[in-house]
Amino acid sequence: MDHERLNLREVIWVGDSKVRLKEFPQSVQKDIGDALFIAQVGSMSPEAKPFKGVGSGVFEIRADYRRNTYRTVYAVKIGERVYVLHCFQKKSRRGIKTPKREIDLIKRRLRIAQELEENYERED
Repeated sequence: MDHERLNLREVIWVGDSKVRLKEFPQSVQKDIGDALFIAQVGSMSPEAKPFKGVGSGVFEIRADYRRNTYRTVYAVKIGERVYVLHCFQKKSRRGIKTPKREIDLIKRRLRIAQELEENYERED
């Protein structure tokens, strides 16, 4: 498959997000990779849902494996790139709410992604 002809958006991994993803079970990595590929072609996977509380254009992919939930949060409305902000395993057994420390990290990395995009624009 010729990626150039598909006009794929570049994926930028912020912080340790790629390292964390590589720690997930193989099938989870594949599911998340498939959903990110769909984002790269400018569409949205049915597995992706808006991630509330940090701004528009931020989405979350959830993948379940053996009673564990794995999440990847990415941003698409920053320039032409897909920024993967955070990958983590949800540990909480009660409720669906994302822990505050994870949300704070995502917010910090979103600011980093915005700064990276500004620097890319200056180089063009």
